[in-house]
Amino acid sequence: MEGMDIEGDAGFRREDEGQPPCLFPAYRSTVLRTPLLAPIRIPQTITELTGPADWAALMGPADADLTAQHDGAPIGQRILVCGRVLDEDRRPVPRTIIEIWQANAAGRYAHELDQWDAPRDSNFTGGGRAITDETGHYSFLSVRPGAYPWSNHDNAWRPAHIHLSLLGPAFATRLVTQMYFPDDPLIDIDPIANAVPMPFRQRMVARFDVGLTRPNWALGYRFDIVLRGRAATPFEAELGG
Repeated sequence: MEGMDIEGDAGFRREDEGQPPCLFPAYRSTVLRTPLLAPIRIPQTITELTGPADWAALMGPADADLTAQHDGAPIGQRILVCGRVLDEDRRPVPRTIIEIWQANAAGRYAHELDQWDAPRDSNFTGGGRAITDETGHYSFLSVRPGAYPWSNHDNAWRPAHIHLSLLGPAFATRLVTQMYFPDDPLIDIDPIANAVPMPFRQRMVARFDVGLTRPNWALGYRFDIVLRGRAATPFEAELGG
C-alpha cells in the first residue's frame, strides 16, 4: 500500500493539499500532539516492510456484519457500506485489511471511557473487519452511528461517522480515515472534518446509492478509498491524530 508516503508539516512531504495538517488549532488536541522538532526517519527493516501472506490466518476470518455479532439485533437504521480500495491509477488493491469502528445509533461507543448520557446497546459493539477481494471490493453491514458531544469547544458535536483503518502488504502501511454521511449539517462545523479543506473534504463523504439498498432491510452507501495521487482520500496524519 503506497499511501503511507503522506507526511507531516515538520519536514515531511504531503501527497497533496487535501491531506490534513498535523497542526490545526481549531482541533485543540493537535496543539498538544504536534511535534516541536523535525521527525527523524527510521529505516524500515524486513519486519516492517513485509506482512503475512494470509491475513485471515493471522487475524481470523472477516467479521463484516456488525448486526450479527450478538444474540439480538442492534437498534438503529441498518446500512450497507460498500466500495473499492484503489491506487492512484484507479486500479483495484486486493487483499487489503479494512477495520472499522463506530458509535452505536445513539452516538455512544462500547468503551468504558465513553460515559456520556446516551443509551448503550448490548447487541452492538461497533467494530468489524473485512478483506478486499481481487477486484478491490469490500462491504460492511452495520447501523448508522449517531452524533455525539465532545469537549473540544462549547456545544461541540461530532457528525455521524465511521472510522476506517487500512493495512496493506506491510505492517508499517497503516492508514486511517473517517467516512461521513451526505447532508449531515454537523460536518460544516466540525473541526476534525474541517482540517481537510474543500473540495477535498468531499472525498470523505459517502454517497447514497439506491442500487446498494436492500429493499425492506438496509440503506446503501458507497465509499471508495483512493490511496494516493490527485484523487487521494484524506488520511489522518500519523503525527497529528
